[in-house]
Order: sequence, then C-alpha cells, then structure tokens
Amino acid sequence: MPTHHAASTPVHVPRGLAGVVVTETALGDVRGLEGFYHYRQYSAVDLARTRSFEDVWHLMVHGELPDAAERAAFAVHTARLRRLPDEVRAALPAVAAASGPSGPMAGLRGALSLLGAVRGFRPVYDIDAEQRRADTVAAAAAVPTLLTALYRLGRGLEPVEPREDLSYAANYLYMLTGVEPDARRARAIERYLISTVDHGFNASTFTARVIASTGADVAAALVGAVGALSGPLHGGAPSRALDTLDAIGSRDRIDAWIRGHVLAGERIMGFGHPVYRTEDPRSRMLRDIAQHIGGPLVEFAMEVEQRVEAILAELKPGRELHTNVEFYAGVVMELCGLPREMFTPTFAAGRVVGWSANILEQAEDSKIIRPAARYVGPHAPVAVPAVAA
Repeated sequence: MPTHHAASTPVHVPRGLAGVVVTETALGDVRGLEGFYHYRQYSAVDLARTRSFEDVWHLMVHGELPDAAERAAFAVHTARLRRLPDEVRAALPAVAAASGPSGPMAGLRGALSLLGAVRGFRPVYDIDAEQRRADTVAAAAAVPTLLTALYRLGRGLEPVEPREDLSYAANYLYMLTGVEPDARRARAIERYLISTVDHGFNASTFTARVIASTGADVAAALVGAVGALSGPLHGGAPSRALDTLDAIGSRDRIDAWIRGHVLAGERIMGFGHPVYRTEDPRSRMLRDIAQHIGGPLVEFAMEVEQRVEAILAELKPGRELHTNVEFYAGVVMELCGLPREMFTPTFAAGRVVGWSANILEQAEDSKIIRPAARYVGPHAPVAVPAVAA
C-alpha cells in the first residue's frame, strides 16, 4: 500500500491572485481605496498634467525626472531610435499580411521578436544594467513605428517614416495619419499615454516580469506583455466602451438600455475597476480633456455616465460603479481621430515604458518567479493501468 502524507493546512488563494503581494517595487503603486496612483514618488495624474511623455519615460527607466539638459538629450536619443532597422522594415508587409483581422497587436508580437533579433538583444541575465536599459529604450522607441506601420500596411497604405522633430505623442499621430497633428490633440494623446504608463501588477506587467525573471531578453518579455494585453479582459475595453455609446444611440434610449443591462446582470463596458473603489483618477482626468475638446459625443458620454451611476444606485443600492480609464479614453481617442482598432495599440504605445521599467527592476533579482499550485484532482498515486492486448 502506498503511504499517503497528511496534507498541509490549505492556504486560501484569491481567484486571479487578487491582492496577493508577490514582490516589492519602487516604480509606483495603485491605492484603490483612495482613488490614487503614482509613478515612483509622483502623482501619475499630476505628471500627465504638467510633464511630457519623454520626462515620464526618463523617470521610469532612470529613476528621476530629467533636468533641462537631460530632457533635451533624452528626447534626441529616443527620437533617433524611432527609425527601424532595414531588415525589420522589409519584413513588415509580410507580418501585416499574416496578421489579418487580428491587426497591429498580433503583428507587434512578431515584429518585436524580429527587432530584438536584429538589434542583437541578449538575455538580461547576461548583460549589465546599462545595456538592459539601452535595450528597453530601443524597443520602446520602436513600438509606435511598428504599430503605425502595421496598421497602414494592413490597409494598403505606405508606412509614414518617423520624424525626429516631433514629440513622442505627436510623432505617433503623424505616423498613423500622415498629417502633423494640431497641438491640442497631440497634447491630449500625450496626457493619455502618460496616464497609462504603469498601473501596478496588472496582467501584462506581471507577465513581463515573469519572463524577465527567467533571464530572457527584453524583446521576449515585451512580447509576452503584448500577448497578455491583447486579451479583451485587459486591453480591449476603450473601443468596447464606445460600442456601448453606439448601442445606446440616443438620449431617449439611455435609461431603458442601462436598466435592461443591469437587470440582466450584464457588464457595462467602461464602468468598474478591480482595484478602485472610488472614481478612477485616470477617468476623471480624461473626462476633463474630453470636455476641453467638447462636442456632442462628450455631452452624450457624460449623460450616460450620470445615468449609469443613478440607475445603479436605484437598482443595486450599495454597489458603487464608476467610469474607468477605458470609458473616456475611448472618447478622447475618437475625438483625436484615432480609428477604434488602434485604441488598444495606442494603450500599448504608452504602457511599453512601464513594462520596460518593470523588466529592468525584475532583472536586478536573480530569483526566477516560480509559484506553486494546489493539486485538487483525483487522489494520487494510482497505479497506471496496463494497455489492453
């Protein structure tokens, strides 16, 4: 008879590891009960209001906000890295064609792998901190170029070459549309990109860190993060939130549509967040940006927001549900002329900096992330049955 060892006392593990602390970080935090999040020691919303994307990028990968000389040097350095190696540019038409309806997010995975190979990225385990940082900056600088090129190629358009005289956000819009954006729209997108740089140990960030903990190269970790972000439960909500506004259609349909969905127990896209128990501070900031631009879409979105909260208070008392970042992000990107299929890629163009910072931080720890699972299958061991003759 086999000997069975007494099981250890079961440990309750929340579904999805919600709230489980797996490491320490100096990159920032999300304080959901307070409705506040920060990058290092600075309020992320304040940074989005007062600083450039390049400043925040410098803060995340170098640990401090740049002074005037550092700001200028970093902007020049990252702008030069926007241009893709010839081998990558030559391969993009085939990557775009192979991506098909999955679009730029699917293509980005293959393109990043190729970029890492062409640039000679080595495992982070084998290189020093300076080279790791250089690799993350090179990869992050190329992401907007890759995304916009894949989008345009998928529509039979020639990619637009990056410009070094434009900011990160303005250049992104320029490469996407072929037209230099006006300052107001470029700044609106820049503030959105800053607001999404980092947000705790979300699924894509955690994925990047798990891969980095194996010692793999920067491109491998970023590809894993992009794969996690492509899932509709993580990065697909901005366009889906606008789909909600489209489905409602007009003011006279708002209440009936919301009541029907609430009573049916269906999710209203763009509302609720797994961390925040107050209003999402990113949503508040993006609502202000949308109001500054103005127009019928903004007015309609704000009325829908008000009615969702009022009807929930009536039908589900005690259950608070506020807009999250995706709701007004979709509105802002629509107002700035971005096609809806580029909403999640645009999110990735900002979040790549946060992923990079997390990869760098994780690479400082040589311990591989290797959690355990509690077996709940049939009792073991059981003799393996013989194969019938």
